[in-house]
Amino acid sequence: MRIIAGSAKGRRLFSPSKQKRNLIRPTADRAREALFNIIASKVNGAVILDLFAGTGALGLEALSRGAASALFVDQHHEAISLIKKNLAACSFQAVSTLLKRDLAGNLSFLRQYCPEQGFSIIFLDPPYKKGLGLNTLFCLDTDSFVADSGLVIVEEDSACKLPAKVGRLNLYDQRCYGETGFWLYHLKRIEKNV
Repeated sequence: MRIIAGSAKGRRLFSPSKQKRNLIRPTADRAREALFNIIASKVNGAVILDLFAGTGALGLEALSRGAASALFVDQHHEAISLIKKNLAACSFQAVSTLLKRDLAGNLSFLRQYCPEQGFSIIFLDPPYKKGLGLNTLFCLDTDSFVADSGLVIVEEDSACKLPAKVGRLNLYDQRCYGETGFWLYHLKRIEKNV
């Protein structure tokens, strides 16, 4: 597993041991490359939230491609350890925050880390087929963590069905790469009369 492009291009990332692959499932390089080809114009200067971060590969790829900062969140000790190692390997500690939290409940703890305008890009890569992606989408919308022009990208099993609309979040693209599926949502802007 490597960083595909940008300032850390080619940097090898630490991966979970074979025994821990049932807890931490890294996004394959080819799927990650395809996703970043789709969202390339949104990454530079973005404020990233990487939930269920695993190895941190999605957030790290964004930082390598010019994102301003990233907040990584996972509940597993092994994932936190991998993310720390990968942040150091890519020299992104200064622009990153790492939290160990259970994401199955509410996300109110994020309020103290959320920029005033919200996060530009939010990655959700929960364990497949557990419904955590949909639950987290509802929480993100309810608590207004998404910037006005922000993106929320859910990675799930490609056979999964996610809705076209979750609160103010609207699905605008969906892609499958083998067993990996990406659902891309953007926030429906509320037009203001001037």
